[in-house]
This record gives sequence, structure tokens and C-alpha cells, in this order.
Amino acid sequence: MIMNDTPRHATLRRRLAEQLYAKGIKNTRVLNAIASVPRHLFMNSTLEPFAYNDNAYPIGADQTISQPWTVAYQTELLNPQEGEKVLEIGTGSGYQSAVLACCGASVYTVERIKNLYVSATKRFSELNIKVTCKYGDGYEGWAEMAPYDKIIVTAGADSVPHNLLVQCKIGGSIVIPIMENNELRMIRLTRMSENNFNKEDFGTCAFVPMLKGIM
Repeated sequence: MIMNDTPRHATLRRRLAEQLYAKGIKNTRVLNAIASVPRHLFMNSTLEPFAYNDNAYPIGADQTISQPWTVAYQTELLNPQEGEKVLEIGTGSGYQSAVLACCGASVYTVERIKNLYVSATKRFSELNIKVTCKYGDGYEGWAEMAPYDKIIVTAGADSVPHNLLVQCKIGGSIVIPIMENNELRMIRLTRMSENNFNKEDFGTCAFVPMLKGIM
């Protein structure tokens, strides 16, 4: 058992997974990850009583830990398979990264805010979660480790960054919130060939904005 993770927390996680199933999340691998990853350890300790509510909460630097339904939904759309290489843009607290790793993916994650990068890296080490982190601009992706089977972006962008398009394998996919007609919409792009992508629109969503540069 992970330190500060109790049977009570495990029960709350299972209940959360059951709630997400009732809300439409059907991927067993994703639900098992939600029931396994100790979300309360990715949040400020003062917010622990709320950790297994289906809500977003602040993590500092004007960022949030996404609500569990959003994490589960994006992960279900991405559908990571055992051993696939996944690039995440926007590490934040590290919770989404941990869910991806729990699904069996080989996770590479980029964070532009130094304090969040440092705290997430420390958290992965303490919890023995295998995630490879980079402090950098998410718009650049992570070319040195490309190509990726899947790419997930956890912030709302005006358009899909070109670097992410070229770093995705042919046959791979990108799940990203995109601003279209003044609405942020959840988009999945599947790379069909060198220059062609199939686009699917899964409706409106809410995320912090994706920003360029580092801080």
C-alpha cells in the first residue's frame, strides 16, 4: 500500500469509477485506472476530503486537476493500449499521466510551468509511477522521443500545433480540445497518411487555455 493511501481511499475510488461508468465511461482499462490511481495524492492535502468528487480543483499557477470524468473521457477517446508510446501535453498535477501509465502506456509528458513540473516529477518518483517528464513548451511537443502512437493535450488550443501532427505515427491519434466558432470542442485526429488526418468531433468541453513558452 502507498503511504497515506488507505482502504477508505480505495473504496472512494471504486465508487468514483462506478459513478463514471454510470455517466457513460465504458472502457474497462480506464475505469480500472480510475479505481487504482490515488487522486488525493495529486492534490493539496487541504482538498483531500473532495478528492473523489467528480470535480476539478486548483493546483496552483492558475491551473487545475481536471475532473475525473474529463480525465476518463479523454483517456477513453485516446484508448491507450499496453506498451503504446503516449505523449501528454500539460502534465499539471500528474494525475492524467498516472492514469495513462496505469492503462499500460509508456508515458512522456511535457509541462511548461516549472513549479508544476518539479512537483509532478517528485510525485511520480515517490509513488513509483513510471512517467518520463520534460520541462518545456507543449507547442513544440517532444521531438527527440517521437514518433508517438497517441498524443493527448490537456489544455484548449486555437489549433492543432504542427509539431504534434508530425510527431504522431501514421495510424496514431491525437485527442485535443480545439477552439472552433467560439466554442472549445473535443477533437480526435487519426493520422491516415503522411498528410491526411481523419477528424472526429465529440462536442463541447472546458479546459484552461494552452499557452506558448515556459514559465
